[in-house]
Amino acid sequence: MHNQTNGNLKEALRWLKQAEKDLTAARNSLSSGDYEWSCFQSQQSAEKALKSILYAKGLRKILTHSVFELLREVSIYEKDFLELKQQSKILDSIYISARYPNGIAGSLTPSEYFEEENAKECISYAESILKKVMQLIEK
Repeated sequence: MHNQTNGNLKEALRWLKQAEKDLTAARNSLSSGDYEWSCFQSQQSAEKALKSILYAKGLRKILTHSVFELLREVSIYEKDFLELKQQSKILDSIYISARYPNGIAGSLTPSEYFEEENAKECISYAESILKKVMQLIEK
């Protein structure tokens, strides 16, 4: 994709760089036991990685925060991204619940609700998406 003249590769690479940083932050939050933040940062990493492809394809305004919606948009150009749709839906499910107490049923806060297992799962999903994006952009 580096050779494409259409699109906005410079903007795509900015988004990809931040996606990588968000994944690092998710790993750091996992290490410190901030599992809810690890989940949210994983979602952010996947979202920004997918947006980087769309910027590279020439899109100018991308307003959604839904990883699944972004994945569907990317699959217009790259069909094999659809294999990650279940992971994207799980990442979408924590977008609100990992940050807001009223995003979780019952009386728990996100910091009480999310556990190490959840954080590891979200990180692995974000890693899968980021890896696929990086393979595409580095072509």
